[in-house]
Amino acid sequence: MKVAHSPAELEQKDRAVALGTFDGVHLGHRRVIEAAVTAGPTPTVVTFHPHPRRVLGYGVELLTTVERRLELLTELGVEETLVLEFSLEFQRVEAEAFAEGYLGAIGARVVVAGTDFRFGHHREGDLDLLARLGFDVRPVPQVEGVSSSLIRQLLHAGEVDRAARLLGRPAEVEGVVVEGDARGGTLGFPTANIAAEADLLVPAHGIYAGFAAGPGFKGHRAAVSIGVNPHYGGDELRIEAFLLGFGGDLYGQRLVVELWRRLRDERAFASEQELVEQIALDVEETERAERPV
Repeated sequence: MKVAHSPAELEQKDRAVALGTFDGVHLGHRRVIEAAVTAGPTPTVVTFHPHPRRVLGYGVELLTTVERRLELLTELGVEETLVLEFSLEFQRVEAEAFAEGYLGAIGARVVVAGTDFRFGHHREGDLDLLARLGFDVRPVPQVEGVSSSLIRQLLHAGEVDRAARLLGRPAEVEGVVVEGDARGGTLGFPTANIAAEADLLVPAHGIYAGFAAGPGFKGHRAAVSIGVNPHYGGDELRIEAFLLGFGGDLYGQRLVVELWRRLRDERAFASEQELVEQIALDVEETERAERPV
């Protein structure tokens, strides 16, 4: 998929444009994107980064990095994406100027968005305005019971199975593998320590069964620990994945870790031997876990 950051980087040609932030690319977002993909002209997404709510001063934890968002859009059949930098200056662009200077400039003929989508200064633009300006507007109703806010609530509660049903795919954490304290290796379960981006939502602390993969790395099932490692008195958030059947070096690589099922709370044990025995049980549970959705 071609990724551009200004209209000038894309050819002006007939396009079906899906318009939105699409954080998480959940089932509701997918319905919008799929409508653009099946509309006929070149399927294109116009999206925003950073998240508009963050720029406007509202705290929001992201469900996906922009890199992961683009990967998911590619999987859905999007051919080109225009990622617009959302800033305080950008949010002052009048609605008609946005429509002409961004959508018109890339040749958008069909525009697909959620029925409640708003844009432009003071959110004055809507789909009716786009229709009056001559675009073939195709509103997509919200999928009942699906929202990024609800998905965030479920992940904070560790309910990754319910979140997966709203996402249409497993919940994920992602980041770059960094050096840890190498304690897992001494226990017989060496882990990949994942440093997530600061604004990315990290699900509830606990032990999860899942799957870890990355660019050029097909992936393995993974027993995943999210938390502060209370057995050793930790107080710093860690995401550690023990990849079943893998013995290589992943330092510096980006991993996307699917969380299939929450196995248990993290806790301290009476002895290190008890900890090792519990990790072995977690690995057995991971071997039996089934990918949701």
